[in-house]
Amino acid sequence: MQASRARLFKEYKEVQREKSADPDIQLVCDDSNIFKWTALIKGPTETPYEGGVFQLAFVIPEQYPLSPPQVRFLTKIFHPNVHFKTGEICLDILKNAWSPAWTLQSVCRAIIALMAHPEPDSPLNCDSGNLLRSGDVRGFRSMARMYTRLAAMPKKG
Repeated sequence: MQASRARLFKEYKEVQREKSADPDIQLVCDDSNIFKWTALIKGPTETPYEGGVFQLAFVIPEQYPLSPPQVRFLTKIFHPNVHFKTGEICLDILKNAWSPAWTLQSVCRAIIALMAHPEPDSPLNCDSGNLLRSGDVRGFRSMARMYTRLAAMPKKG
């Protein structure tokens, strides 16, 4: 547990130092628990998520960085690799392809990349995956855009 705390403090310092380095990611550590973090990530350009801001919740295990963090979307998102109700993310680096070289910041980058390049063959959201697998890209983009507008964009007025 001591090693994981040291690693998380190191990552915390890096995040503080490089706040402006990655304007698409804002990582915040819980004030009272270094094993709980949240992130705000911007939807990638030229995707139905563009203009949206999505909140992620991180729960870091005591075995970190030898074990991956648990990450889920708190913001509703229509995406084949994200469970619509729980926000669980299907991403290999969060499961069997994890490496201690990954940081919380790089996990956020990988999630943004997944948003831009969905993997419909391993869906957690079957409706979304089926649209893409059947070739209905327009239908998928329309649904994803609608949910981005409803859940991830600031309300006007």
